Amino acid sequence: MAIKTLLHRMKTKAVGLIALGLAICVTVVACGGGSSQQAAGVAPEIVVDYIHTVLLADRTAYTKHVVNRLKKLEGKDKPKGVVDAEATEGWQQTGGIPLPAQMFRLGAEIAADNGEFTYGLISPWNINDNQAPKSEFEKKAMAEVVETGEPYKDYQEIAGTTYYSAVYPDKAVAEACITCHNTHPVHKERYPDKVFEMGEVMGGIIINLPLEGT
Repeated sequence: MAIKTLLHRMKTKAVGLIALGLAICVTVVACGGGSSQQAAGVAPEIVVDYIHTVLLADRTAYTKHVVNRLKKLEGKDKPKGVVDAEATEGWQQTGGIPLPAQMFRLGAEIAADNGEFTYGLISPWNINDNQAPKSEFEKKAMAEVVETGEPYKDYQEIAGTTYYSAVYPDKAVAEACITCHNTHPVHKERYPDKVFEMGEVMGGIIINLPLEGT
């Protein structure tokens, strides 16, 4: 399959996810005013779970069934690879395809353009500075997730708007995740003693769902 065709299909999936999320958000907003309709609404903690399930499934599928099938990962040959392409951080310059974290971020940018809910990756071992926990909520949530391995959910206010936010553990699900992070020059410089293993929490997936009436 040509690289352009592959990326087009992945972007189409992302757009479908956003449409689903927006439809769910409309239900939350429409039923959040305390009227008799409220019983028919979906609780925000359930909404973020729905969104997370789709996000995680999409990225896991991309990692396992696309990236893991390539013959190269960041310039290194993969003996079990069957597709003559490379997953690399510099994919736009080399004609390769994005790494899983980059593909996730591309979808997050599309979702953010719609101005409804937002999502992204954060980590105390971030390589990209934009993915460092910044707010008090993010720092507290990330610490809890790393310690417990369980999601952290709560309300928070951002720029005068109340959000229901959740941070879910982002675990290493494929060798590609571990290899990219453990061998990345920035990771080795910032966190020389941190070596990720399969199944370990590497960071968090954060979802911010705006609520009406704030």
